[in-house]
Amino acid sequence: MIDARPIAHAPSQTALFRYSVLAQLHALVLAGETQGRAARIVVSRDQVHPDRLLVRVKLRTLRRWRAAYEKGGLVALEPRSRKRTTTSLALPEALITFFRDEKTRDPRASVPELIRRARVAGTIDPKEPVDRTTAWRACVRMELPTRYRPTRKELDSRRWRYPHRMQCLLCDGKYFRAGPDRLRRIALFFMDDATRYALGVLVGTAESTDLFLHGLHRVIRDHGLMDLVYLDHGPGFISTDTEVVIVQGLRAWLLHGKVKYPQGRGAIERFNRTAQEGVLRGLPGALDVDPDCGALTLRLQHFCDQYNDRPHEGLNGDSPRQRWEAGRPLRWPQDEDDLYRRFVVREPRTVSNDHVIQHGGDLWEAPRGTARDKVEVIRNVLDGRLFVVHHGQVIQLHKLDLAANAQARRGYPADQRPLDGEGLPQTAAGLAFARDMAPLVGPDGGFIDKEDQ
Repeated sequence: MIDARPIAHAPSQTALFRYSVLAQLHALVLAGETQGRAARIVVSRDQVHPDRLLVRVKLRTLRRWRAAYEKGGLVALEPRSRKRTTTSLALPEALITFFRDEKTRDPRASVPELIRRARVAGTIDPKEPVDRTTAWRACVRMELPTRYRPTRKELDSRRWRYPHRMQCLLCDGKYFRAGPDRLRRIALFFMDDATRYALGVLVGTAESTDLFLHGLHRVIRDHGLMDLVYLDHGPGFISTDTEVVIVQGLRAWLLHGKVKYPQGRGAIERFNRTAQEGVLRGLPGALDVDPDCGALTLRLQHFCDQYNDRPHEGLNGDSPRQRWEAGRPLRWPQDEDDLYRRFVVREPRTVSNDHVIQHGGDLWEAPRGTARDKVEVIRNVLDGRLFVVHHGQVIQLHKLDLAANAQARRGYPADQRPLDGEGLPQTAAGLAFARDMAPLVGPDGGFIDKEDQ
C-alpha cells in the first residue's frame, strides 16, 4: 500500500487528504477486516477536509481513489485540471447562439421555455433530447440571467430610520422561559423607530393576533396613533384581523419585512438581544419569578423603563426618553369610545330560518325579523363582542341558550298580532254550529218554534 516511488513535486493538500483516507482503509484491512467492511467503516466516519470542515466520503469515491492510487501512486490522487469552456461542449453551437439571442431579448425566459422556442424555431430537431441542466449550465457560463429574483447581494438594502416619533412602530416577539418550572412565554416588545423608545411590552403564552392587538391597544392608549406599523411574518402579524384594524380602523400603513431577512428589522432585533442579556436570561428556573403573564409583563415593563433612560449609542449618547420628549406632537383618538370603535372587524353572515348566526364556532341569537337575511356582523377584536345594525339600531348579540328558549314564551308574528279594537272573529263553522245546534228553550223557559228561528 505504501508507495516508495519518488515524487516530482510536493503533493497538494487535497492529495494528502485523499491519501489519509486510503490509509485508514489499508489499516483496517491489515487488522483483519474485509475490503467491503473496511470501506463501509471508513465512509461512515467524519473526515477533516483541508478547509477544516467535517465531510464524509462516498463509497464510490473511495473506490475510485483506491483504483487511482494503485495505478499511479500519490500523483494519481492529485485533482485533475479540467478544461473550462465559456459555452458548452455538449450542445450544438446553433443552440448556444439561440440561447444568447433569446436571453438578450427576454432575460426572464426560463431554460425549458428556451428549449421549446428552439424546437419551434427549427434550431434543433423537435425530437432531439436536450438536457435542461446542461442548457442551464451553459447559460451560467455565458453569464446570462438565469433567475427572476435577485440575490440578497443585489437587493436595494439600505439602512433607514424615520425622523419623527410615532411615524413608524416596530414590534417583534421574543420567546423565553420563566419560573421554577421553566414555562414557555413570549414577550411582544413595541418600539418607536425614530427615538428607539420602548413603548411597551405584553407577555403571553403564544404568539397570536389577540395578544398583538391587545398590546397595540395599550400602546395607542398611552402614546397615541402611529403612521406606519412595521412587522415580520409572525402568525399574529399576518392575520386578516390585524390588517383590517391597522389599515381601516387606525388608518395607518402596514408593512411586512422580507422573509428570513432580520437585517431589515435591525433595531427591534438588537433590542431583543439587549432584553435577552439584561433580563430574560435570568428568568428560567428562578424561584422568585412568578410565571404568570401579568407578573412577567410588569417585570419586563420595568426593564423597558430603565432602558428608556440609558444613553443610547445609536442616538449619539442621548437616551430614548430624551429623544422621545423632544419629538413632534402626538396624535390621539378622540376618546375611549373612539379608540374602541377602531378595533372592530365587519364580516358578512347569513341568518338561519330560526334566527341564528354562526360565528367563531358558536351560535348567536339574531334579532327577530332577520331570518334568511344577510347581515353585517360587527366584531370587536378586544373583547369579542358581536353587534348587528337592525332598523337603524346597534344591537349586541348573545350566545344561543337552548334551555332558556325552551321555557320562554313565544311572541305573536307580525302578521297575526291582534289590532287595536279588533274583536273575536265569527267563522263560518261557528255560524253553522249556532244555527244547527241552537237551544230548544228560550230565555223564558218555553220551547222555541223552529219557524221562529
